[in-house]
Amino acid sequence: MTLKIYFGAPLFNEMEQMYNAHVVKQIREKYGDKVDIYLPQENDSINDKSGFADSLAITQGDNDYLEEADLLIAMLDGVTPDSGLSAELGYFYSMNRPILGLYTDVRQGTHGNQEKIEALDDLAESQFSYINLYTVGLVKIRGEMLNSSKALVEKIGEYIR
Repeated sequence: MTLKIYFGAPLFNEMEQMYNAHVVKQIREKYGDKVDIYLPQENDSINDKSGFADSLAITQGDNDYLEEADLLIAMLDGVTPDSGLSAELGYFYSMNRPILGLYTDVRQGTHGNQEKIEALDDLAESQFSYINLYTVGLVKIRGEMLNSSKALVEKIGEYIR
């Protein structure tokens, strides 16, 4: 049986598209025909921004794939998680299916550095990343958060039957 994966991620600049393609390539190379990955940026009918797709076409186009997916990968990096991805995550959560969150921000953790902790008392000197905890909670209820593409690729193997 093929694991159907929806790879939810921001896709609006070259950097985002290149990273998304890089991670999806790793997954496809490792698991071959054991996985079927929907990467929205590959769906030109709704995501070729030189063309036109209205809100209903985009919503239905992505929902069709979300509804068929066995697993959602949610790329949560950035100043804040992408708003479209956050909506997709909530929609997928309501279907009671597993979610893997990928959050690779290098500012996570103290790394044993007491100065980082002490700096929290100084206005605007936080040395740490922040991600919306409601979003993280949704992921953790249905799956888990991972901090590298390598860990993500390995974790997917646990969902292949």
